[in-house]
Amino acid sequence: MSGDVSLSTRPAQATPGFWARIVENRDLLALPAMFIIALLIFSLASDKFLTTGNLTNVARQSVYLLIVALGQLVVMIGGGLDLSVGSNVSLTSVASSMVMAAIFAANPNDPWFALWSGLAVGMAVGLAVGLVNGLGVTLLGINPFMMTLGMSSVVFGITLYIAGGVPIYGAPPLHGEIFGFGKIAGFPIPSLVALALVALAWFTLEWTRFGRHLYAAGGNGRAAELSGVRTVPVRIMAYMICGMMASLAGLLLTARLGSGEANVGASLPLESIAACVISGVSLAGGRGRALAVVMGTLLILLVQNGLNLMQVGAYAQSIATGGILIFAMAIVRR
Repeated sequence: MSGDVSLSTRPAQATPGFWARIVENRDLLALPAMFIIALLIFSLASDKFLTTGNLTNVARQSVYLLIVALGQLVVMIGGGLDLSVGSNVSLTSVASSMVMAAIFAANPNDPWFALWSGLAVGMAVGLAVGLVNGLGVTLLGINPFMMTLGMSSVVFGITLYIAGGVPIYGAPPLHGEIFGFGKIAGFPIPSLVALALVALAWFTLEWTRFGRHLYAAGGNGRAAELSGVRTVPVRIMAYMICGMMASLAGLLLTARLGSGEANVGASLPLESIAACVISGVSLAGGRGRALAVVMGTLLILLVQNGLNLMQVGAYAQSIATGGILIFAMAIVRR
């Protein structure tokens, strides 16, 4: 009799166990589920969505957001946030273009010098913005949200002041020919740069001491300090990396556009944070993976591309990005 009872109760116990595992691992399943849903909806809405040309276009457009999102990932793992990435991209675009244009105009026979000078100035902008953010958050104790929000306003104001509200032209053609439309073995150079940065971010976070210390600082800063981790330098370095990533994206975008633009990075703060959050990166710090951020970035660009094919306007695309972020937060909340 007891054996019969045991056999009869097994099917009833299997279903709750299955759903409990689904709920427990919902943060891991949210991104693949949203990815599949997006593919199904947009492939049914447009027969052009799953074509090779369209998917190649999505991959190419994702480069700039992916680079910024990787920098955002590093900061968020350390328990921070960077809302200044968009202004950083804009200032990099304008400052590097002005330097390249001025040097190229003075010495048109040496475009390489103008190119490398502009690239150096652009990366220095990102390094400086990241350093100020890191010092403000760690040494001054300013909340990351408020520090980077204020920094965003400061940097954007500087950008508008030096640009005068107009695009900056005059950079050497080499800039666009190499970093905008150049190819190596048939692969676009911006895409190769993005892939190299993904590999570098993965290796750094997974296999280096800095990566281990960053996860520890974000997961439990006090415990990390007691274990010998110097959390202040680690977090400052995280903001500097994020700043340089944003500047690199700005340089590539400028090469693609052919001019320095003050408004080129306006949507990047929200989109980069959304790409990280829907990939399972914790806003509290201590959790996140580079390869997952790649998938999150592609999801956002797929949604935007699908809406474009459906002839949905830019305002609705902004609504969709915010909706995805809210939906992801609702699923992975603890």
